[in-house]
Amino acid sequence: QVQLVESGGGLVQVGGSLRLSCAATGNIFSGNTMVWYRQAPGKQRELVASISSRATSTNYVDSVKGRFTISRDNTKNTVYLEMNNLKPEDTGVYYCNAPNFPYNYWGQGTQVTVSS
Repeated sequence: QVQLVESGGGLVQVGGSLRLSCAATGNIFSGNTMVWYRQAPGKQRELVASISSRATSTNYVDSVKGRFTISRDNTKNTVYLEMNNLKPEDTGVYYCNAPNFPYNYWGQGTQVTVSS
């Protein structure tokens, strides 16, 4: 059984930093691209960042480029999202995702709130 468990969210002031973690269990992690999404209140879920299975390729939505860094530790089955210089528009629930056709696994989400 695959499980993704996010942690690290919280309340932070503008300009602050947070580090999100997503721990995976089950036969899913090391060969899988991992993705972080977020969903702000009243908005659609959007892809924030992705990382290939061996971390040779990363991608970011334009709004977080230069501020967020996605990384992974395959020995710990964990993917991270380092978020710096946070802005109010970064507020939302952040979800870890593991697309694994024909399945698509999601974590329960972790709340990030940036106060101004």
